[in-house]
Amino acid sequence: MSFSSKVKEEISTRFGNGRHCWIAELAAILNMCGFIDENEAFFCVKMQTEHLYTAKKYFTLLQKTFNIRCSVSVKTSGRKRQNRVYCVTLLHPQDSEKLLQATGLLQIHADGTRQLIRRISPTAVSSICCRRAYIRGAFLVSGSINDPEKNYHMEFVHTDPLYAQSLKELINTFHLDAKVVVRKEQSVVYLKEGEQIVDLLNIMEAYIALMDLENVRILKEMRNDINRKVNCETANLNKVVSAAVKQLEDIAYIEETVGLEQLPAPLREAALLRKSYPDASLKELGAYMSVPVGKSGVNHRLRKISEVADTLREGKGDSV
Repeated sequence: MSFSSKVKEEISTRFGNGRHCWIAELAAILNMCGFIDENEAFFCVKMQTEHLYTAKKYFTLLQKTFNIRCSVSVKTSGRKRQNRVYCVTLLHPQDSEKLLQATGLLQIHADGTRQLIRRISPTAVSSICCRRAYIRGAFLVSGSINDPEKNYHMEFVHTDPLYAQSLKELINTFHLDAKVVVRKEQSVVYLKEGEQIVDLLNIMEAYIALMDLENVRILKEMRNDINRKVNCETANLNKVVSAAVKQLEDIAYIEETVGLEQLPAPLREAALLRKSYPDASLKELGAYMSVPVGKSGVNHRLRKISEVADTLREGKGDSV
């Protein structure tokens, strides 16, 4: 089972604090995957999904909230007829109208005209718990989340760009930074930062998935920290080795051309010590001096030796 399916299976067992939260979650499910047939006299509402746990939750919410009777049918699809599609249909037009009004998808005006509005009703998400329920319902039917072992990405897909924008704004009321992008004529609301995805899982009450993702994040951060330290130490080691090799080349060039005895005593001592201890650090070389000096002192002497070698290479002088 994919990580995304685990999250959906978990949140399918989460129910809100009361009837207002159940209505909010129903509103999300209907907005994301509900089919509403409108005739002159009545509405017919049905919901289709490929996930059994989504169909079960929708059916349960209808029972808990309105005690609505509905029928559940199963179809098969795909080349080999292996994919199952669950369809939950309300049996009575008055139940459909009651559901649509409660979720804010249907407005009945004073003159008796009725208007379907496929938007997020402010009434349905007036409280924090209802906003959490709405986001949970939206993810249940149209959301997905990548395996955190690979990368951090969570998204909600909808065909209506205006609705996607309103869903983004609803998510961002929790101080997140969701964004919208158009992909293949579909609007995608997405989050890409691991910490924000963790926060959204907490909002949806997917606590088991949250802990799984946090464990992956901790392991990733530990690996990245170790890699950074190893890379840093390797870079420093390469730098030290490269510097030591250059110093030995300079010392050998001076010895071959004018001789080390031509160097001032402090530089000659530093050159001889570097030859004797090619792998020693600056600090260790300083401790070996007849009069111990610090790293900066040793570095200064070795730099002077390099300047002498460069001067000799350029032919600017035959003596130190």
